[in-house]
Order: sequence, then structure tokens, then C-alpha cells
Amino acid sequence: MAHGALSAYVCGMITELGHFALVLAFLVAIVQTVVPLIGAQKRWAGWMALAEPAANAQFALTALSFGALMWAFVVSDFSLQLVWLNSHSAKPMLYKISGTWGNHEGSMLLWVLIVTLFGAMAVWFGKGLPPTLRARVLAVQSAIAVAFFAFILFTSNPFIRLDTPPFDGQDLNPLLQDPGLAFHPPFLYLGYVGLSMAFSFAVAALIEGRVDAAWGRWVRPWTLAAWVFLTIGIALGSWWAYYELGWGGFWFWDPVENASFMPWLLAAALLHSAIVVEKRESLKSWTILLAILAFGFSLIGTFIVRSGLLTSVHAFANDPERGVWILLIMAFFMGGALVLFTLRAGAMEAKGVFGLVSRESALVVNNLLLAVSCFVVFVGTMWPLVAEMFFDRKLSVGPPFFNAAFTPFMIALGLILPIGSVLPWKRASVLRAMRPLRYVFVLAIAIGGLAYAMQTGRGLIGPIGMFLGAWLLMGVVVELIQRTGRGPDRLGRLVRLPRADWGKATAHAGLGVTMAGVAGLTAWTIDDIRVAQFDTPWTVGSYEFTLTDVQEVRGPNYLSTMGFVTLSQDGSVLAELRPERRFYPVAQMPTTEAAIDYNLARDVYVVIGGEQDGGGWTVRVYVKPMTNWIWIGCALMALGGLLSLTDRRFRVGAGAGKRRQQAVPAE
Repeated sequence: MAHGALSAYVCGMITELGHFALVLAFLVAIVQTVVPLIGAQKRWAGWMALAEPAANAQFALTALSFGALMWAFVVSDFSLQLVWLNSHSAKPMLYKISGTWGNHEGSMLLWVLIVTLFGAMAVWFGKGLPPTLRARVLAVQSAIAVAFFAFILFTSNPFIRLDTPPFDGQDLNPLLQDPGLAFHPPFLYLGYVGLSMAFSFAVAALIEGRVDAAWGRWVRPWTLAAWVFLTIGIALGSWWAYYELGWGGFWFWDPVENASFMPWLLAAALLHSAIVVEKRESLKSWTILLAILAFGFSLIGTFIVRSGLLTSVHAFANDPERGVWILLIMAFFMGGALVLFTLRAGAMEAKGVFGLVSRESALVVNNLLLAVSCFVVFVGTMWPLVAEMFFDRKLSVGPPFFNAAFTPFMIALGLILPIGSVLPWKRASVLRAMRPLRYVFVLAIAIGGLAYAMQTGRGLIGPIGMFLGAWLLMGVVVELIQRTGRGPDRLGRLVRLPRADWGKATAHAGLGVTMAGVAGLTAWTIDDIRVAQFDTPWTVGSYEFTLTDVQEVRGPNYLSTMGFVTLSQDGSVLAELRPERRFYPVAQMPTTEAAIDYNLARDVYVVIGGEQDGGGWTVRVYVKPMTNWIWIGCALMALGGLLSLTDRRFRVGAGAGKRRQQAVPAE
């Protein structure tokens, strides 16, 4: 008894320490926001230097607070209201840990932890930045942290305690008790919040009134890191939805899916635009605007997830009052940054000029396609809310609208990408650039034509996807061959290409693989739903299925109705699939667990339904060609970004930029 009381006392002390650390981090963030900004304005070196230890202290305190909350989940400290509402002693340890961020309050603490992490990383890796720019970047980053610290402490405190701790908790949402969803939010938040660094660099540059090639080089790795994390997070969420929700899709244009996709599109545009700033000192104002909008759409995504105004299976909270707070935060940062942009845009003078046909122009077209496609997704996502608020009409905007409105922009992007990659800077000739690409273009057309000839009674989306995938992949090969020049040592020069070039090639190839996978899955999926009788085979496509048994199985914290389905082809057994319907007694919630036979060429996807009155069980089967190409393509895009991040030029660029930079003039 004494041991239990001591354990409870220690747990209580740890959580109280976490609460205290959170309040202290809030106070440090306020100091870090105000003092360095004044120091940069007055050129007071001591005041500017305060930003660095403050950023480190802010991250350490927030990490301590988050660690205390995670400890409460790990040891099932039900004296904390948040643990009681979102955990249970019978949960597997992985889901006790992921329960820390599987709720509104904990996820917001993870959000602000990542904000402070990026601020500390700007200290660790930003030694080459000019002192005034570094101080302003850290101050703006801390201002974002101040807003979210206040939001957590005043509206979403994770450390609220219960007077009488209950014996056990109410469990985590069963849909979140999955490995994919355990890792999906942290990666997604690293992407969302990573864009805050691009925002901080943009606002700091606007305050200073100067954007140059060095600034473009400094902002690129932060944007690239955010884009990589967003890519991984979106892919994990899509994969989870595919195998967990049981509806057989990888993307449903859900509002929360769109909320992460919009910043991804803008971050991709920002990456390409920052290249033009670095290489040619052009598109400065546009790049600054993209940096503001990319983080702004991250805040919009946060608002969508937490306001409850838009219904989604992914939403964390249904609290319009909290949504208003996030709306105010978004209005302050977006509104302030856009006002500053309006006042300072005239100072962003472009130095590099370029012709109508050039790599710069291709990157401008790339940016416009990505930005407009993001706007299309935004309109489709928000239109039901606008229609209800202003026209008193309940509307639903679903996949048909998004597929019809969004797809043409992606087709256009896929068409121009290989051409733009081989165009020279400043001015170029399309005919000369197309000369090395003409054979692969014809071959890509032939591959698309072959796909069209092999299908029967289908649309064009499959053949177009095969053409685009082949065009992008072979375009990457041609570009790499061109980079090697002429002579006997071409292979050696290919191996010695900078990692950023290999990263670019890998990411573009990944986009081609993903486009082909999406098109193949969309165009050629076969599905079948029926009441299956035991030991009575049925055929879907070239596959034969037999329901052999259904059993009741007990899991660690759920009850399962598990089907046993034999998958055969041409008389040979390929796999025994075990689809499940689970029921979580504590949460009183059912889930569907699809059984999938994975293959590079296709997935066979089986879902079991309920038992029918006349005998038999409802079984739904999908045969999904090229599904895994989507995940492979996403992995290649993320790998390409990581390869680029390891390029030596990113690590030494800031220092080189500093050596080239003159002393900052007094304002």
C-alpha cells in the first residue's frame, strides 16, 4: 500500500513538473520574441545573442513537459484527465505511447514541441547566418511558439488533474490503435511545423528589406525537410486509410486529407521557386509569398482538424471555441505577414532576367500549376462550409469534383517537368531541349498506347498515367546522361554528380511512379460484393476465393470476428487471408481490418461483413492493380528529398553566403 502511494506521489510530481516546465517555456518564449527583435533593430549584439540560449532552453523545457505527459500515458496515470480519456491499462505499449499525441491536447503539445525543436535547430545549424537575420528568424519562430503555448495553457491544458482518479481509462479511439497511425501524426507535424521555419525566414527577410541568393540557399533545406516529412506523413496516413478503414481506397479527398495535401503542394512550389532565387535572384516576392502561404495553409489545416466545422474521420476535436482561437492565431500571423509583404514587396527587386523559354520560365509554370491546384483543393474543401454559412445550403463536394478539377493540372505538370529539367538557365530553345527527349517521348506514347490497347471498355486515365509515368522516369534518365557530358569517363562523372542532383532525379522518378500507380489503380480496379457460403468458391477476375471458416478471436483489448479466405489462381493456392471485424469493449466501437495479399503488380483486398439471416457472410473483394507503386513512389520522393538534404552545398552554403555578404546596413 505504501509502495502504491509512493508510486502515485512520484507520478504526480512528474506531471506537475511537466506542467511547470510548460509554463516556464511559455515565459521564455515571450522573452525570446521581444528581446532579439529589439536587439536586431538597435544593433545591440548582447540582446540579439540572447535568442540562442533562449531557443535551446525553450526546446529543453518543452521536451521535459512532453516527456512528463508521455510518462503519464506509459504508466497509466489516470489522475490526469487526458490519460483517463485516451488510454487504458490493457492497451499495448505502442498505443500507450502514441496515445500521448492521439488526442487534441497532447497533439498540440507535440505541435509546439516541434516548433521549439526547429527554433533550436536554427541555432545549431544557423551559425553562418548574419546576426540580425538570425535574431529575427529566432524571434519570429518564438512568436509562433508563444501563440501556441497560450492556446495550450488557456484552452487545451493536458495537465488537468482529476480529484478522484478512476480505476481505469476510457481507451484510445480504436481507429488510432494502429502502427501507421502511431507514426503518421509526428511525421505530419514535422512537415506542418517545419514550414514555420520558411515563414520565419520570410518575415525576417521582409523586416530587413532584403532577399538575396544566400537567403534562397538558407531557406531551401528547411523547406525541403518540411516537404520530406509531409510526404512521409501523408503516405503513412494514406496507407493507413487504405488497409484500416475497409473501403478499399487510398485517398478520398477528405477535408483532413486535403488539409495536409495543400501545404505539400505549396511547399513543392516553394522549393522550386527558392532555386530561382538562389541561382538567378529572381522571383523574390513570389517566393516570400509562397513561404507565407505554405505555413498559412498549415494553420488552415490545424483549424480544419480541430474546429469541428468540417466532418472527417481524421478529426481530433469537435470544439468550435478552440477553432476560433486557432482562427485568431492564423489571422494574426497570416494577416501580419501579408501586410508586411505589401509594405516591403517593392524592395524585393529581381536582378536576374530570363527569356520566355528558359528554365526559370519552366519553374514559373511549375509554380503556377502547383499553386492553382492547391487553390482548387482549397475551394472544394471549404465550399460546403461557405454554402452553408452564406447560402443556407448543405452541399457535399466529393471525389468526382476533385478528380475532374485537379487531375488536368497534374497531367500538365507531368508533361512539362522533364522538358523544364533539361532547359538551360536564362534563355533556351524548346526544339534543342526536346532533341534528346524525342525518342523517350515517342516510347512513352507507345507505352500509353499499349496500355490502351490491352484494356477493354475503359477510359483514358490508365493509358495517360502509364504515359506520364514512363515519360517522367525516362526523362530523369536522359537528364542524368546529359549531365555526364561527353568523353570516356561518363560513368565516373555520373557517380560524382552532387547528391542534390541525384535527389532531384529520385524525387522526380518517384512522382512518375506515383502517377502511374494512381492511374492504374483508379482505372483498372475490379470489385465484387456477395454473400459467401462456406467452401463454395467464387471468381473475381483471374482469382478464385473460398470462405473456409469464421472464428471468434480475442485480442489484447478487443474481440474479433475473423474470416478465413483461401486465395487461388489457376488451381494454385496463393495465400490464406484473414479479414477481421473487431470490437473494442471499452470504447464500444467496431473497426474493420482488411486482409491484403500484397504484390508489386496488384493487391488482392478482402473485407468481411456480417453474418446473414439466410446463412453465409457478406464478403467484399477488390483486385487493385499497381497499388504498391503509390507507396513506392512516395518513398522515392522522400528519399530524393533526403539525398538532397545531405548535399554538401546545403551544409556549407550558409557560411559561404555569409562570406559573400557585406555588413548589414543600419535601418
